[in-house]
This record gives sequence, C-alpha cells and structure tokens, in this order.
Amino acid sequence: MKTILCLLIFSATMTNAQTMMVRISEIEILPEYLTQYNVILNEEAAASVKKEKGVVAIFPMSIKNQPNQIRIVEIYADSSAYRVHLKTPHFQHYKTTTLKMVKTLKLVDMDALNPNTMSLIFKKLK
Repeated sequence: MKTILCLLIFSATMTNAQTMMVRISEIEILPEYLTQYNVILNEEAAASVKKEKGVVAIFPMSIKNQPNQIRIVEIYADSSAYRVHLKTPHFQHYKTTTLKMVKTLKLVDMDALNPNTMSLIFKKLK
C-alpha cells in the first residue's frame, strides 16, 4: 500500500491536473461472484498503478454494508493514458473474466470544480 501511495504522489506531481481524466465506475456485482470479482479487481488495480505511467490512481471500494456495490475512482494523466490502459493485458484480463459477474455498470466522467485542488491533495500525503 505504501508503494501505491508513493506512486500516486509521484504521478500527481508530474501530471497537469487540468488535463487529468477522472471517472467513477459504479458497478453492481452478482452476489455469488463477489469474492472472485474482488480478487481480480484488486490485481488489476495494483497492476495498472504499478505498470502504467499514465494511471495516477485506480481506487476500488464498496458501499458500506453493501459489498456488491463497487465504486472505483479512476484518475488518468489524460484521455490518451486511459485509451492505453484499455488495451493492456491486465485490463483485458479483468474485463473478460469479470463480464459474467457484473449485473450493472455505469461510468461517470467527472470534471474537477477546482483542478488545482487535485495536486494539493496528493502533496498532503507526503
């Protein structure tokens, strides 16, 4: 976890916050697949942050007391980094192996109200 935080801090300081692509993935997992899905998701998120320069953060979590309701905060250096991410072997493995596990998926693209705040958040972690 410490390594991931260091990568987040480094990536955030090297990236212009105004060009970042931020998305929240809202995913409902079929209950019988939850354990298996979480293993695959955690592997994919860790690989993405570790291996891809353009991935600033992929932060999976679940709604409290609703473990099959997954939310993922995704931050990419820019939209081209996101397109590269979609083609990586680890993302393709995640997508193809979890397809049958997902009941619903909604991708919500976000705009920062104050892009300068993004870099301040990561500086605070130092």
